[in-house]
Amino acid sequence: MITRITLNTLRRAPLHRSLSSRASTVLSALDLHSGRELAGVYDGEWSGSGEVLQSVCPTTGEVLARNPDEFVTQATPAELRRALERSREAYNVFRDVPAPKRGEILRQIREALAEKREALGALVSLEMGKIRTEGVGEVQEFIDIADYGVGLSRMMNGRVVASERPGHSILEVPNPLGVVAVLSAFNFPVAVYGWNLALSLAAGNATIWKPAPSTPLCSIAVTKIVSTVLERNGVPGAVAGLVTGGKDVGVTVVDSKLVDMVSFTGSEAVGRQVGQAVQSRFGKVLLELSGNNAAVVMPDADLDMAVPSVFFGAVGTAGQRCTTTRRLYLHSSIVQSFLSRLETLYQSVQPGDPLDPATLLGPLHTRQAMDVYHSAVERLLQSGAEILTGGAAYRDLPKPLDGGNFVMPTIAIPQSVDVTDPIWSTETFAPVLCVGVFDELEQAIEWNNGVPQGLSSSLWTRDIRNVGKWIGPAGSDAGIVNVNVGTSGAEIGAAFGGNKPLALGRESGGDAWKQYVRWSACTLNFSNAAPLAQGVQFSNSA
Repeated sequence: MITRITLNTLRRAPLHRSLSSRASTVLSALDLHSGRELAGVYDGEWSGSGEVLQSVCPTTGEVLARNPDEFVTQATPAELRRALERSREAYNVFRDVPAPKRGEILRQIREALAEKREALGALVSLEMGKIRTEGVGEVQEFIDIADYGVGLSRMMNGRVVASERPGHSILEVPNPLGVVAVLSAFNFPVAVYGWNLALSLAAGNATIWKPAPSTPLCSIAVTKIVSTVLERNGVPGAVAGLVTGGKDVGVTVVDSKLVDMVSFTGSEAVGRQVGQAVQSRFGKVLLELSGNNAAVVMPDADLDMAVPSVFFGAVGTAGQRCTTTRRLYLHSSIVQSFLSRLETLYQSVQPGDPLDPATLLGPLHTRQAMDVYHSAVERLLQSGAEILTGGAAYRDLPKPLDGGNFVMPTIAIPQSVDVTDPIWSTETFAPVLCVGVFDELEQAIEWNNGVPQGLSSSLWTRDIRNVGKWIGPAGSDAGIVNVNVGTSGAEIGAAFGGNKPLALGRESGGDAWKQYVRWSACTLNFSNAAPLAQGVQFSNSA
């Protein structure tokens, strides 16, 4: 964030890099061309007169705006309070809309997103830094979960439970929960909100979105698309509200008693604060925090499948997915052959413009992320680990990439596996892959389970006995337990989330929708008597 005084100073100085024509085209296609200010608050009306945000392209260092006078204005405290109040008011209206009608609105949102898929995917590439195919794929996730929500709107069923009392039935009934706040991270600036919005909207809730402060343009573009559909259907815009800003905005949203549930995706440190704050007021909280994911490769694995999958898992999104492969455990009999093939793939990848279809490696999102990468490499070197490939930032890149945050994907072989050592137990949000060697599957499972995180895991084998052990009670303790599929790249049909202390709840498919409703047990008496349960007698008559 920057103050308006600082902004005036920046206006008098030349921008770090002039805006490229391709960025201008993308912004125009998404109606992000206000001429000066882009309002960062939506509650049925666009507003924002607080501090300002400027979005910086991690590929080049350029400011993403059509001219130096353009910036995003976040909410003042008064505007934030109004947005929260309007979210509650919108919920009071929207909860009475029949669920299939809510599904029809989701269908229209799906169609509107599909029309803008390519442009919105390009904006994800420009603002977050992931390559074009991943940016478009992220928008497709939102489209897919909207499809899912359409069907779900006719299937959010309760249950009929048999009663022990004659002439009675018990119903378990789901009803809308209230206001759901979504605090999303920079690495998936569209999809995570989509996972939450689709389920929340199908359930009859209002949603207020506080995105990462470094990706405000993606959030504004998405909200413009969604709000147009809501307005066309006569639905209050605050059903899908937006408040951009930094920590102060997030704290206010999390602490607000107008918010019934907070869905937070981000770091362990911030997630701990969010969880404590929400639970202190007895609100509901959904947390998706760190992922320190392991791939285990057995001697019978198909390396033609496993090597490319580990490569994508570790290098895709420049190592900035929650499900990125960060630990690789190889059976001792295949270490040399596997690493030789993997190193060849690593050395073939080159940094480039994420909008270029040939690019596989985009930048890290910020300069601070580069510091995290360098600290991790330095820690490995000090421990005596061998750096097989990578280990440094790229130098002497051609313009305009020389202003970007590009680092070499790194494979490191520590001297031993000690899952209590920070080398193995800490999530490094960068393309750093640590390799360990095992002889028995039980040892690999112990290493897989020995870290505080429990999001995703992957086993590569063709032996059904290994599969049974891996997915069973003595197997992987992660929330995602894959076989012959990498740790990264989940589909929307199954619930997404981790186990252990660094995760709470589920997003996306499966039974995740049940978190977005309030449940009531309703006992109905249609008899001519009023017996008590368990045969209790409470009467003065003898």
